[in-house]
Amino acid sequence: MDYETKIRSEVENWKRKITKRSSMVKRITEKAQGKLNQFIPEKAHQLITESIKKMIQTTLFGSDFLTKKRDTSALSLEEKEKLIKEKLAVYRKTAAVEGAGTGAGGILLGLADFPLLLSIKMKFLFEAAAIHGYDTSRYEERLFILNVFQLAFSSEEHRKKVLSIIENWEQEKVHLMDVDWRTLQEEYRDHIDFVKMLQLLPGIGAVVGAYANYNLLEQLGETALNAYRIRLLDNSLKKIDTE
Repeated sequence: MDYETKIRSEVENWKRKITKRSSMVKRITEKAQGKLNQFIPEKAHQLITESIKKMIQTTLFGSDFLTKKRDTSALSLEEKEKLIKEKLAVYRKTAAVEGAGTGAGGILLGLADFPLLLSIKMKFLFEAAAIHGYDTSRYEERLFILNVFQLAFSSEEHRKKVLSIIENWEQEKVHLMDVDWRTLQEEYRDHIDFVKMLQLLPGIGAVVGAYANYNLLEQLGETALNAYRIRLLDNSLKKIDTE
């Protein structure tokens, strides 16, 4: 089996996994998270909202996450994905260490984790795009990155909408001149794992923070790999059709 055939199968399995109905355990956890949210200070919710809004603005218009454009045209898709996985391992470790450090400090340092973790996630996504050879200084590439982010951290229903955008990117991108940051921040906030909220609690925050951050980066890495696969495989099919 060649690599392209292998990843096509992996992409289909992944799409089924992210679009299937949530398990009962997941739904119960989400309800518990909703109740826990009531005990989190309003300051925390405001910080999350402002952090996400700032992250979106920086992603679309800033230079904080820009990476040097690299020539990877000579690399195969398998080689590019190996590089991305190596980068993911570094960012995953960084996120875990950062989560443990802020989690150990209780609620005040726990609050500081949200903007820091957002920055780590965005830097990874910009790296992944650059490895695939995309110019991250272009607005449309930044929009794609934000859609990958949404695909990783959204509700079941919203994921389906974003997946459709990713699958039809060449047609959809012309209609996406801006991002609904309010929807994005609400989806992200509501998707944050129940365990992530526990990071704000004293005593267990360090262990919880490291575990949550590691897994959130793992989830983002899997989403990024498959989102770019969908885009690249779609382009390869179009080339075949025009030949």
